[in-house]
Amino acid sequence: MSDSSFSGLRIGYAMCGSFCTFSKSFEQMKRLAELGAELTPIMSFNAARTDTRFGTAEGFRKAAEEITGRKVICTIEDAEPIGPKRMFDILAVCPCTGNTMAKLAMGIIDTPVTMAVKSHIRNSRPVVIAAATNDGLAGSAKNIGALLNYKCYYFVPFGQDDSAKKPRSLVADFNELPETILAALDGIQYQPILI
Repeated sequence: MSDSSFSGLRIGYAMCGSFCTFSKSFEQMKRLAELGAELTPIMSFNAARTDTRFGTAEGFRKAAEEITGRKVICTIEDAEPIGPKRMFDILAVCPCTGNTMAKLAMGIIDTPVTMAVKSHIRNSRPVVIAAATNDGLAGSAKNIGALLNYKCYYFVPFGQDDSAKKPRSLVADFNELPETILAALDGIQYQPILI
């Protein structure tokens, strides 16, 4: 992987409310920016508005805007033009919660992130999912399976993050995001998916 692979690449970088993974997600956002990608941050309502023990909503929005140099898209109205304007070459949802994966699998569009994905996919452009869900091997399993079978969806490799304490939880290896993006741009699912 070289800097030239990402130079000028337009990436929509969406974040959902898996707050415990935000530090890892921001690391990858910085990494992609340093590689020369042009990033636009997008946040779900929860990600953009919720203060947690992991940080404040204002702090998260500010961090995303400082890294990318662009204002966060955090309304459905602002996400809708993504497809018509062909704003991105690829869209990454990092982290993507079980809730958002369920909505995408069922075609439910009621957050800035789900609207961003719907609008982006209208042009048959790739979407990369970095899963982070406590029920990945339970209620969310069927939605992961559905998205793996849908055109345009690609997954960052994922595995159990704590099989002893959270036996149904799945989390992506966020360090594999850049490689997954490059593969997805060629229409290839980066392998192995299961780690």
